[in-house]
Amino acid sequence: MPKLQGFEFWSRTLGGARHVVAPMVDQSELAWRLLSRRHGAQLCYTPMLHAQVFVRDANYRKENLYCEVCPEDRPLIVQFCANDPEVFVQAALLAQDYCDAIDLNLGCPQMIAKRVLLAHEKLSVPITCKIRVFPEIDKTVRYAQMLERAGCQLLTVHGRTKEQKGPMSGAASWEHIKAVRQAVAIPVFANGNIQCLRDVERCIQDTGVQGVMSAEGNLHNPALFEGRSPAIWELAEEYLDIVRQHPCPLSYVRAHLFKLWHHTLQVHQHLREELAKVKTLGAAAAVSQELKLRCQARVGTAGAHGCRKVLSAMIEGPLGFCRRICPGRRERSPWIACLFSIGSASPTPGQGEFWHQPEGQGPREGNKESGAARSKRALEDEGSVDILSKNKQRKQLRNPHKTFDPSLKPKYAKCDQCGNPKGNRCVFNLCRGCCKKRAFKETADCPGHGLLFKTKLERSLAWKGTQPRLQEPQPASPEEPGGFPEILGSAPA
Repeated sequence: MPKLQGFEFWSRTLGGARHVVAPMVDQSELAWRLLSRRHGAQLCYTPMLHAQVFVRDANYRKENLYCEVCPEDRPLIVQFCANDPEVFVQAALLAQDYCDAIDLNLGCPQMIAKRVLLAHEKLSVPITCKIRVFPEIDKTVRYAQMLERAGCQLLTVHGRTKEQKGPMSGAASWEHIKAVRQAVAIPVFANGNIQCLRDVERCIQDTGVQGVMSAEGNLHNPALFEGRSPAIWELAEEYLDIVRQHPCPLSYVRAHLFKLWHHTLQVHQHLREELAKVKTLGAAAAVSQELKLRCQARVGTAGAHGCRKVLSAMIEGPLGFCRRICPGRRERSPWIACLFSIGSASPTPGQGEFWHQPEGQGPREGNKESGAARSKRALEDEGSVDILSKNKQRKQLRNPHKTFDPSLKPKYAKCDQCGNPKGNRCVFNLCRGCCKKRAFKETADCPGHGLLFKTKLERSLAWKGTQPRLQEPQPASPEEPGGFPEILGSAPA
């Protein structure tokens, strides 16, 4: 069957997908993709995979793609990052039988036409690309046209520059995306500023793109493409059920629960700490269940009248879904706003802020406490001795008597010169480095460190004493046979 291209590929292979889940490192794994598909996503990408590691490491291929094959997880596009065209093609050839297309991540614009062209010629599935924009619209358009000429069959444009990342992300430029869409003859997906279904529809209308991709919005509300805002615990429980069927690393689960319960955890800080320290899927589910009970208890306390006020404010207010926080802008997601506003004063319609203040604590105090939350790593380090990391658990399996109690670790005496642990049998009471310097200087031995400068010197002198001395040659007289004339340079008569 010939390889489909352009709009034919988008309409037939991808089913004319308009609602797309973005590739997210350690976040768009199989379980999350299946959850998103249940709630309106029509196309999903795998997390970005490293092409060189994918080619070299069979376990990497197995864990990130081969073991995640699922009939419900189609259409699917596998995304790679790669610098070497040959390595990219090798990785794509290994993955093409498990997906509907191969995507090359070009987040930081650079000259990559050769990679796209080579993959387009050798793969049996279409090649797609995902790019960020340049500050200049015309330069972005020329870049997109170059990719189209090289063989790209579908282009995703993230409307932010390579510098717009993290806290400085800001708003994405739909003007750049619109200009690209008008300049190329292949399907275009838009990425950026997508927080609710209304944003999806507005983006398609304003830019003319074929589909819209969501990353951050999907992580906070996987039902975004349905236009619904289900209760958080419903989505959390559904996700955990899928993970039990399609296991993934616990770090992925923790990250998703932190996103789903983000605002609730700002109030229940102790449960945030518990979630950071969980070591099993069951423990993560227990923390999620506790958060559910806390939220339901708050809703029950507020009563029907309080809920109606919250819902009314949610409908009348300008809030969209939980946005990226830009400088000077604070917004909350309406689908979780009731978890904070119930029990507090009803918000003013259109106010754009729903927040529950704990009793006896002002807004500034609450924010200060939230800002003082300890890091995830610090929380894990504070865990009890009984909770061991996976690495320590493997060590304990090999040696059941091994202990990790710091108080039981042996104490070492320090070197007199540098403070490093000294050798227990060192004749100088030094570490090996300091002992070697002193033994060499004094031509001494240290059996504890295996240094035998004195012994080797004595052996060398003894060996020299056993060797016969060489006789110095005696000059021959002129009368003796073989002698030379006194005047060597004279010529014969």
